Order: sequence, then structure tokens, then C-alpha cells
Amino acid sequence: MRLKAALGAALALLAAACSGETADKATNTTGIDGARIIKADGSEWLSYGRTYDEQRFSPLDQINTGNVGELGLAWSADLDTARGQEATPLVIDGKIYVTTAWSKVKAYDATTGKPLWDYDPKVPGETGVKACCDVVNRGLAAWGNMLFLGTLDGRLIALDRGTGREIWSKVTVDQDKSYTITGAPRVIDGMVIIGNGGAEFGVRGYVAAYDAATGKQLWKFYTVPDRPGANEAEHLKAAETSWKGEYWNIGGGGTVWDAMAYDPELGLLYVGVGNGSPWNQAYRSPGGGDNLYLSSIVAIKVKTGEYAWHYQTTPGETWDYTATQHIMLADLDIGGKTRKVLMQAPKNGFFYVIDRATGEFISANNFVPVNWATGVDPKTGRPIENPAARVDKTGKPFIVSPGPLGAHNWHPMAYDAKQKLVFIPAQITSYPYIPAAGWKPSKLGFNVGMDTASNAMPADNAVREAAKKATKGVLIAWDPVAQKERWRVTLGGPWNGGVLATAGGLVFQGNAMGNFVAYDSGTGKNLWSFEAQTGVVAAPMTYSVDGQQYVAVLAGWGGAWPITAGVLSDMSGPVRNISRLLVFKLGGKAKLPAMPAADDLPLDPPGLTAAADVVQGGAVLYGRYCTVCHGDAAVQASARGGIIPDLRYSGTLASAENWQMIVHDGALKDNGMVSFATVMTKPQIDSIRHYVIARANEDAKLAGGPKPKKVAMK
Repeated sequence: MRLKAALGAALALLAAACSGETADKATNTTGIDGARIIKADGSEWLSYGRTYDEQRFSPLDQINTGNVGELGLAWSADLDTARGQEATPLVIDGKIYVTTAWSKVKAYDATTGKPLWDYDPKVPGETGVKACCDVVNRGLAAWGNMLFLGTLDGRLIALDRGTGREIWSKVTVDQDKSYTITGAPRVIDGMVIIGNGGAEFGVRGYVAAYDAATGKQLWKFYTVPDRPGANEAEHLKAAETSWKGEYWNIGGGGTVWDAMAYDPELGLLYVGVGNGSPWNQAYRSPGGGDNLYLSSIVAIKVKTGEYAWHYQTTPGETWDYTATQHIMLADLDIGGKTRKVLMQAPKNGFFYVIDRATGEFISANNFVPVNWATGVDPKTGRPIENPAARVDKTGKPFIVSPGPLGAHNWHPMAYDAKQKLVFIPAQITSYPYIPAAGWKPSKLGFNVGMDTASNAMPADNAVREAAKKATKGVLIAWDPVAQKERWRVTLGGPWNGGVLATAGGLVFQGNAMGNFVAYDSGTGKNLWSFEAQTGVVAAPMTYSVDGQQYVAVLAGWGGAWPITAGVLSDMSGPVRNISRLLVFKLGGKAKLPAMPAADDLPLDPPGLTAAADVVQGGAVLYGRYCTVCHGDAAVQASARGGIIPDLRYSGTLASAENWQMIVHDGALKDNGMVSFATVMTKPQIDSIRHYVIARANEDAKLAGGPKPKKVAMK
């Protein structure tokens, strides 16, 4: 009888996964299918971008420009992961589902915030060293009565939506390599689509489809070719001649780590492809070439996984200019004709409008200042490059705009068809690209082919202030037809949150200053603001239950900018990580707990005893193996936010033995700090300690000595 019951339950789950209009009375859930996602009325949020076109526009208008000032907190939920929070929640059948850092999942009643269930995939802590940009996760997908989660260690997991019980789990990557998953899956016709990340560490990118009911792989689409003669797919054979040298030994890169969109009428899935591995094309593909399909938008026939077309935004990229940024679909009136288009604002600083049926280039214009190119050729669609920016060819340093974190990163845009505007969470950045001499790949650390030590920020206030003045965060309202800005809001610094637009004439965005803001979508006027007590980088969403509209956003400072940018990382203010789910409604009266007091610790390092050559050797090693987590020039300004330790304050600096236990022996591997014994000797590891001591002493002197000071928290 038990066997029969188990078999019956399994068959029921299978039926629920394959049918869109099923219902589970025990858990009060109804099945999700493509039609329900396409026809979504705004009361629910069923997919990462709400609908397959990824416009992130809601038809709800109960909250509008006339009453948004009455918006208040309805409820909040504290999270147990004090790292970057980047997910967009789903709302289905009056319940809200969200992922958090470390790939955890939580479910709540969408009106009261009552916890319903939670799921922890128990990602091994040592996986953190494989993540270029924090241990984040951007969300879930739904189909039938199941939810689908990609985990940091490369698993795709199906959960029962009503209970949070694991139904199946599939390893989608080679876990011996530095693959990760941070992006949200999509589900199309019962196929779960998921990509991966890891191009900075030397992997080969792909996107794959899995059967929603069983987890069986249905197709896999590689974005860069294998060695010539080893490629079966026609699109990979065609790409071989665009590469030079033995690129396959390094991996090539091209990971599909975020953007996807889908056109049901055309049957095309659109994916954004990432940067090369390494960045420096002189090492990746000596002799040049376009290096297909790096930094490209690729259209895939979703039923078969076959190539349809591609458009490459940055041929032969060498600056980490991914095209993995948000992709949106829309129908635009261009030249008196309705065009089915795809829109993207990738890292390279240009806003693109592409024909989504054919891949034909329509237009492009820069939405922030750029100096790597003077424009995009209107006939060929290729960038008109500035030769001086080609550091891979010149071998000389050049300060390039935008920098590797881009003019626009993963933070979602939104499109309002009535206003005919795209809202871009943009940033103005630059970066000194310095080619590395004699570079070779390594098992750990950034494999980018650039000198990440020589470009470290010096302990010079004049240089630091100049860098801050040249770095900004902006919210831009962009006319995609005219290819020009309508309005902008200038913010304190980069790394502000994703965007939501609504029929109420509103644009919602959180920011690095710790505020959640509603703007007038027509003018950019600030109409309402809420102090979130932490930086908000995730995108908001909205839903309604029983006629009441809610707006929700995941708050929690973190991600690539806060942990890598050093002294620039907190230029919006000393914002801490206090991770929460925040939900608002008109007349909401809930309050957040009082902000806990915080003081800066005194910077009081041990004295420097090492010779200059030892410190310099440590600087080179720190740049390659430590910067990506502990910050540029050993400055982790977000440390006061509880994200990643600032090594300048570490008690282990005075103890070579304790330092070796952590860095060489891996005593803290469960926290993500693995052993580096495979790539560095003990003397090399100790040279990093001396470098951090030297940097700490420089900064202490710059600050006038080890004097504790109060910090006004946002």
C-alpha cells in the first residue's frame, strides 16, 4: 500500500508539472503554464520579468502619482543571509516566494508576511571562492505546481510550491571547474532554461534546457566553439574562424549568467552572452578575431536548442563587456512602421535596438559617456573603436570608460509603452586596464590577463577624490526610438537597484544610499521615499490580493561593486547589509526595528617589518587572488556592513601562523575562504600579509592615526 501511495503521489506531481490548470487543494496552489504567464493581469508576478517579454511593467494603478505619498510598510521579514540580495520575488495564489544569498528559498503569505516554508540547498561554503560577484541569487521560475531554483554550486532544483519539498535535483555543470549559477531560470513549454557563470575563472559558457517534470536534459547550446574539428553544431563550426590560437585550453568564457527573454509567436529564446576568458584578447585569442559568440545576443529556437541568429555588441571584447544585461522585447513604431524589436543596454555603454525576428541592427547610441568607441556604424552595426583603448594590441595601459562593471550591470530595466520610455539603472565608471606581462592561467583567482595590482587605488586623497568625482550612479529615462535621454536622476554612486514601472505613472527603484524611491515616470520627480536601512540592489515588483495593491523589494547591500571597488564602494554612504524583504501598501503602518548603532573600528595595524620587494610581491598576488573578494587595494569599505572582512583590520595580521592556517590550510573554507596552497607557497602567502600590513599603515597615516570615529549610518 505504501508503494502504491508513493507511486500515486509521484504521478500526481508529474501531472501537475505538465499541466497548467491543475490545482492542489491541500496547499491551495494552481498550476502555471505559458498561457497564464503570457496573459498575466498584474495581480500576480509569475516569472522573473513578470512576463516573457521581460518589460517589468505592471498594469496595476491603484498606487499612482496622486496617492503614492500614502504608501507605507505593510510588513517585512528579516533574512538569515547577510550578503547581497538580488532576487525578484514571485507571487502566485496569494503567496510570495523569494530566493536569498546562498541560494536559499523562502515562502510567505503575501498579505501578512506569515512564514510558510523555507528551503536550504546547503551550498558548500567553499563554493564562494568560485563566485566573481558575491554569493547572490536572482530568483525562481514557476511551472505547474513547482518552483525551480539554480544554486551557486551549479544545481537546478525543483521544489513543490505548496510545501517547499525537493522533487528533483540535477547537477548542470562540471563542479570540478569554477562554474556558478546566480541567475533566475525561465520555463517555456515545460522546459526549464538555465545558464551559468564563471568566465573570469576559465570556463566555457552554455545554456541548457531541462524537462520540468523529471530534470532530464533536453538540449545544450554552447556559446563558444571547442577546438576546430570537435564542433558538431553548425553555429560553432561557423565560429571557429573567428578565434585564434589554442583558445579551448583556457575555456573561452561566454557564460550565459543572467539575461533571457522569449517570444512565443516566433518561438525564439534570446540569451545574453558574457565576456571572454581571459578578458585580454592577446592571451585568449592571439591574433584577434571577433571571437563569436562572446558579448552577443543570441536567438535560439527554443524547441530544439538550435541557433537562429546573433548580434555581437562588442566584437573581440577585451574589457569584460558582457551582453548578459537585461533583454526586453517590445513593438516600436520606427519610421512609421511597427517593428518587433529587442532592446538592451549592455556594459559597453550603448543602447541597442535590434529586430528580434532576424537579428538585424536597427540603431544604437551611448547612454553614458564612453571612450572605447566613438559610436556604432549605422550600416554594419559594429562599434567604431578607439585604437588607444585596445590595450590587448597596444600593450599599454589605458583608462577606459565604462569600466568592467559596466555602464549598466545586471540590475533590471523597465519599459513603459505609454510613456515610450526605457528606465535604465545606469552608472558612469572608468577603469585603468593594464595588460599583464607573461600572464598564465591559474587554478584559483581571476583569470583575466590584466595586471590587477598596478592599477590598485593609491593611498592618496587627491587621487581618490578625483576618482569619486568621475564615478556616478544615474537613473536614466531613455527614448529607444529617438535614441536619446528624456530625463535623469543623479544618485550618490554606482550599484543602485533594478527598476519597476507601473500603470500608475510610477518608477520604483532602491539605491545604494539605503532608500527605496518612487519617481514620476514622465518627469523623474521624486514623489516618495522610504529609508530601508540598507542598500537596495534588487529590482522591485508589485502584485494585488483581494483588491489591495502591494509593492515588494528585497533589500540587502552586496554584489560585485561593494566587495571589489575598495574606497569607491561606499561613495553613496557607509551603508550596511541588513537583509530583509520589504512589502508596502497604501496606508501601511508597520515599522522597521530601530537602526543599531555602529562605530568604525580604529585602524591600528602592526608595524611593517618586510622589505619593499616582499611587499611588492604580495601586492601582485593580492591583486590576482584577493581583490575580487576583499576589495581593491585591500580596502573592503563594505566591511562595516558585515559582507566580507576587511583584512586591514584582521587580528591575524600580527600572526604569520594564524594567517597560514586560514590562507594556506583553509581553516575557514566553510565560510568561503578556501586553501590557496595549490597556487601559492607559504612565503608567497605571507607576502600578501605584509602587503596588507603596508596598506593598512598607509591608510592609518592618511586618516591621521588609529582614532575611532562615529559613522552616521544611512
